[in-house]
Amino acid sequence: MQLGAFSVSLAVCDLSKSISFYEDLGFAHFGGTVEHGYAIMKNEETLIGLFQGMFEANMLTFNPRWDQSAGEVDSFEDVRNIKAKMISAGHTIEHEQGGESGPASFIVVDPDGNQILIDQHR
Repeated sequence: MQLGAFSVSLAVCDLSKSISFYEDLGFAHFGGTVEHGYAIMKNEETLIGLFQGMFEANMLTFNPRWDQSAGEVDSFEDVRNIKAKMISAGHTIEHEQGGESGPASFIVVDPDGNQILIDQHR
């Protein structure tokens, strides 16, 4: 399966403080704004998403169609195909969004309760 760019999405209480903390760790503000309630932080190929008020728990995130710099990739697996494979393997899908094509997402929970977001933006 081609899952695309990988990041850890963290539910934070104070986005500005979290941005500052991760900048101290060597991350640069790569995307998002405090006004929109999220920031994407990058250190080389490592991505961390900081989200205030959007998620209740931390999760792993994969973005089909993107590389680690949010650039489109030619070869990718559509989020709907990934979802179908997870369903046929017996996994429960949560928070499904999107239509027949284009942007879509879903969450699947691993055996230990960790949420995994598959989020296709294009």
